Amino acid sequence: GEVMLGRLRARGHQLVSDAAEADVIVVNTCAFIDRAKQESIDTILEMARFKETGKAERLVVSGCLAQRYDADLRREIPEIDATLGTGQVEDILSAVEGNATVAEVDSAPSWVYDHTAPRLLTTPSYMAYVKISEGCDYTCSFCIIPKLRGRHRSRSLDDIEAEVESLAERGVKEIVLVAQDTTRYALDLGIRDGLAILLRRLGRVAGVRWIRVMYAYPATVTDAILEAMASEEKVVKYVDMPLQHASDRVLARMKRPTGRGNLLGMVERVRRLVPGVAFRTSFIVGFPGETEADFEELLAFVRDAEFDNVGVFTFSDEDGTSSYDLPDRVNAKTKERRRRRLMALQKRISRARNQRRVGEQVELLVEGVHPESDLLLSGRLPSQAPEIDGTVIVSDGSAAPGDFVRAEITEAHAYDLVARILPPGPA
Repeated sequence: GEVMLGRLRARGHQLVSDAAEADVIVVNTCAFIDRAKQESIDTILEMARFKETGKAERLVVSGCLAQRYDADLRREIPEIDATLGTGQVEDILSAVEGNATVAEVDSAPSWVYDHTAPRLLTTPSYMAYVKISEGCDYTCSFCIIPKLRGRHRSRSLDDIEAEVESLAERGVKEIVLVAQDTTRYALDLGIRDGLAILLRRLGRVAGVRWIRVMYAYPATVTDAILEAMASEEKVVKYVDMPLQHASDRVLARMKRPTGRGNLLGMVERVRRLVPGVAFRTSFIVGFPGETEADFEELLAFVRDAEFDNVGVFTFSDEDGTSSYDLPDRVNAKTKERRRRRLMALQKRISRARNQRRVGEQVELLVEGVHPESDLLLSGRLPSQAPEIDGTVIVSDGSAAPGDFVRAEITEAHAYDLVARILPPGPA
């Protein structure tokens, strides 16, 4: 999305914040789960109305939904003038400027951006996402991503380093590395432990303060990667590893690359090799064939592992995946009940872990005025990823957005913490 915005601006197109004032509207979509598809469709329909009520002359739909349902979208929403699949970012100018571009849905996407691509950052000025690879080679039975994004393909080490250096020169202090599978980075280039090498190289980039890794796969988190996280000063001690379940029966039906094994032992290994690490994971409940015994096994695992943060999703049935035809469906009411139980358990765990942090002195990234009160500030710790984890409410002290300050945690809640900024000086 940011590359498309960058290309449009470089061409001379002006970006407006109000859709009613736009001559062309581009809706960049997601089609990973039902909720994301519905949100995308609702947005397309909302934007289509501006062809009657606003200035809009063209409506362009891009991304995963167009990649997957191009013909259906065109038939059901005739206001759409052009569609772009996930590999057609370079065609955004043609789509906006009047050509009836059609999503290439029959060929596997192969595009991945490089550091020379213009980007218009949509994040706060002090942080940016950097995609280190695109696509996925795994065949998890519930996941449509390989069909939407293509095979795993990595950017070069030099290319990523050049982009991070450019972002640092623009004032970016937090780099968030993302991919469908970050820990498999560079294997397709013949480089083993490529993420570890990348982290050590990025750790030398002047101006960067935090480097965060998202979306690690259990099967490819090597000791070398964990040791790089532990030893590189700028790499935050944070592991985001979606485990999806803890029952061997369910994991087998999911076709997870973790397969069978001691998941708790794996979590303990991460914590041993990265002292002080914050561990985030996510789970799917209500997968076809998940029994009450399977769910109780998942609850016990979460209780024993005591993760810092957990996301829980109910199974979303996606046509085109191998789980679509699986028998032994779990009804919607049971799926939601299990989600609530697991989240309630994790809420107690998170509150207890946060309570143990009261009195701790920490490094805090200040993000600005708190959304609920202009008398408070809001910020994040290294253990809190943007938008998905809790935040820190700053009750005392002042700082500008993007400042890194010393703070003391004074209160703890289930997901958020309260802190006061300390005067400059040694911790």
